[in-house]
Amino acid sequence: MSAKNETGHWRDVLLTALTPMIWGSTYIVTTQLLPPDRPFIAALLRVLPAGLLLVWMGGWRPRGAEWGRMLILSALNIGAFQALLFVAAYRLPGGLAAVVGACQPLLVMALAWRLDSRRPAALALWASLIGVAGMAALLLSPGSRWDGLGMLAAFGGAVAMACGTYLTRRWQLPAPVTALTGWQLTLGGLMLLPLALAVDPPLPSLGWAQVAGYAYLGLFGALLAYLLWFRGIARLSPVAVSSLGLLSPLTAVVLGWALLGQALSAQSLLGMAVVLASVLAVQWSGAAPARSGRG
Repeated sequence: MSAKNETGHWRDVLLTALTPMIWGSTYIVTTQLLPPDRPFIAALLRVLPAGLLLVWMGGWRPRGAEWGRMLILSALNIGAFQALLFVAAYRLPGGLAAVVGACQPLLVMALAWRLDSRRPAALALWASLIGVAGMAALLLSPGSRWDGLGMLAAFGGAVAMACGTYLTRRWQLPAPVTALTGWQLTLGGLMLLPLALAVDPPLPSLGWAQVAGYAYLGLFGALLAYLLWFRGIARLSPVAVSSLGLLSPLTAVVLGWALLGQALSAQSLLGMAVVLASVLAVQWSGAAPARSGRG
């Protein structure tokens, strides 16, 4: 890989990494600013207004068979993922849910191997396995509750996001990233609408802090974050993109320590270092084929 291409690769990695880092702030915003016990309303207000805005800006709409693929991607990346994520969050400790979610890079490797006959690079495979171990060291505690339905929801969410990431890259719909993001957020938001109406209690009167929290989740947690995420999927390998998702719980831990005074043990710091090393190794592995191919 030439120096120019290598610089471009790492710039794409850094921009894409902003997405899970923004998502890592969701927990602190939700718990500190938003009304409690309204997870599906929070997910709906996070994605639907941002999606409608991007659809209006994008100037593109699916045609013919593209509608089917767009609906599948919207369900996997937004609708099913968000719903299962919140089920897991309510039934499992956040640490256990994050450890289950850390298997996403391995799931993407399995999809590429099964459907495209692409064997995973040894470095990426071992780094992803080590990343799961590092996440467990960072977040698991001896008293973690192993709720069966919560575990299924967490694993289902990981499968949905892995499949969505893989298929978004494989299908490569002929849409600008603005429109691609907008349609997925809009359709995924419409899928969440019945859950929000049926499950969550109505919103109370909102103060400025609550309005600011919802605005942050919509503008940064959905509009900006998903634009960068789908841009990254178009430019990086699905395995590299899914590996960056491990930065989300790391960011949540750092923000909890910095803003809420939550303690960090020596084991947590070791786990954090292991996860960061795992993410970097997977990104390096993604750059290696192009590097070696250029001689």
